Order: sequence, then C-alpha cells, then structure tokens
Amino acid sequence: MAVDQERLQNFMGRMVGEFGVVASAALIVLGDKLGLYRAMAGQGAMTSDDLAKRTGMTERYLREWLAAQAAAGFVEYTPSTQTYELPAEQALCFADETSPVFIPGFFQVCESMFRDLPIIEEAFRTGKGVGWHEHSHALFHGTERFFRPGYATNLVSAWIPALEGVDEKLKTGASVADVGCGLGASTVLMAQAYPNSTFVGFDYHEPSIRYAREAAEKAGVADRARFEVAAAKDYPGRDYQLVTFFDCLHDMGDPIGAAAHVHQSLTPDGTWMIVEPFANDLTEDNLNPIGRIYYAASTLICTPASLSQEGQMGLGAQAGEARLKDVVSKGGFRQFRRATETPFNLVLEARP
Repeated sequence: MAVDQERLQNFMGRMVGEFGVVASAALIVLGDKLGLYRAMAGQGAMTSDDLAKRTGMTERYLREWLAAQAAAGFVEYTPSTQTYELPAEQALCFADETSPVFIPGFFQVCESMFRDLPIIEEAFRTGKGVGWHEHSHALFHGTERFFRPGYATNLVSAWIPALEGVDEKLKTGASVADVGCGLGASTVLMAQAYPNSTFVGFDYHEPSIRYAREAAEKAGVADRARFEVAAAKDYPGRDYQLVTFFDCLHDMGDPIGAAAHVHQSLTPDGTWMIVEPFANDLTEDNLNPIGRIYYAASTLICTPASLSQEGQMGLGAQAGEARLKDVVSKGGFRQFRRATETPFNLVLEARP
C-alpha cells in the first residue's frame, strides 16, 4: 500500500497534539483534586514556592506541574520572575464550580474511562454489558460535576420555560418525578427554583440516592425534594404533572418500556421533558468535535450500560432526534417536539 509521506507527517504532527491532550488530562484531575487551581485563582503571579506555601504541597512537584500547565497554555509563565498566573478566564474553567464553563468534572469522567478499561475490554470480547454501578466512583461524581454547570445555567432560565405551560404549573405547585437523577443536581436545582412544587428523584443506583439526599439537606430543599431507589420502568407514583429524564434515556436497555411507564405515570395534560446529548440523525453529521466526545463516552459508558439491561436496545449517546421520537411514540406519546437546544443538548418535549 502506497504511503503519502506528507500526509503521514501531517497526521503525526496532529498526534503530538493528541499526546499532550491525553497527558494533560491526568494533570487537570490532579490539580482539581489537590485544589491547585483554586489556590491560584485571583492570586496573580506566583512562584512554585508561593503555591507550595499556599497549599502545603511539595514545591518540587508543583514546579513540574506548573511548567506542564504553562506548556499547555492553561497558565501564563513570566520568565524574568519565574512566576505563573492563572488568568481569570481559565480560573472560571478550572477553579469555580459554579461557573457555566467549569470543566474538571469531564476529566474526572475520563479518569473513570481509563480505570474501567479492563471491564470494557472484556465486554467487547463477550458482548456483555457493563452496568453504571460497575464503573469507578469517579464516573458518578465526575458526571454530576460535568453536567451541573449546564443545568444551573439553562434548566430554569431556558429549558423549562421552553415547555408548554410547565413553568406556570411549577410556580403554582406541581408534582415532579426526576428519573435517572444520579446525585440529584437537577432535582435540587428545580426544587430551589420552584418552592411550591414537590419533587422526587429516582435512580436505581443506591449510593447515588444516598448522596442526593445529603445534597438536598445541604441545599435546604429536603422538605420538597426526596429521593428513592427505583428504575425507569417501575418507579412509583401517578399523576405527575412533569417527568424529567436528564441525559439518561439513551443509557436504558428498554427505553420504549421506560417511555410507556412515563406515559401511565403522567396526568392527561402532563409533560415529559427529555434532555439528551446533542446529535444529528446521520452518523456523518456527527463527525465533529462534539460528536467525537459523545461517541467516546457512548463507547465506554452509555452503550455498555444499555447492553447490561433487559432489552439491550443500545441507542447510544448520539441517537438523534428521529430515533428518540420513534422510542417516545412507541411508548404511547402522541405529541413530540424539540423544545430548545444548546450546542451540547437536545431538549425534547413529549405529551400524551
């Protein structure tokens, strides 16, 4: 097979950049866990000694970590003073968990991806699934920290108002089921915004439910937000005015069965809000930077989760609106539309 040498060299140049991305991911996780970004935020120029005094960490390790951060362009280095500074823009990304652009949670998810490679490798060989509960704990907390900023920015201000009549119902007082709630970020946010409504978060993963209960207590909403262990096809309760699924429908082995259960749990005028990763319907239209991220997550997390459950539908994180509409319609819903979107999310509305 003939090899185009120029094309090969261009590709290898790109791969050098990929090497740096992968290696930097581990250092981002480290900097987040050790509080290094938070220690640098708003402090101006610092030497490695300054950072060591501020964090209690060993200077020699910090010196190397800082140099790596500078080489990656995450911090700015001044040779004349041998100081490093975390700019305000990068501080929003690395140090402020309330920021809509906070990113360390994603790299925590990547930590889980590497930790869990042995069980994923076995799944590739056997065809068996890998349940959410079988992954490293880094996945549970990383996912919550990754999605929470986007939910905090969009959920109450844009997504719920895009649904027909739902914002008004919640302000007056409605009953809401948040299915696949994980650590409870979405449930708590809604409970904070709508004090007249009641919320119950369901997830089959008991450790996540325990964490969600603690989160509700800390947020002061435990009086109107409770959490129970239950799966999407059998969570209890009827006459919910709103049921929400945040980034979880595609993970389910039998999403049609889940849709049917949602249908029977809603009031006749109720609404099902489905938030899914943004995707076009055709594979070729998802071959872009966002699709690259979601296909990777789908390979290592989402598709294995679906294949571990009854039904094994394996929708994947890039299912697209047409396939999701088909699932929802087969579950008994007659009305379906895209209510709104972001570059990372599809927000879908289904009504009986």
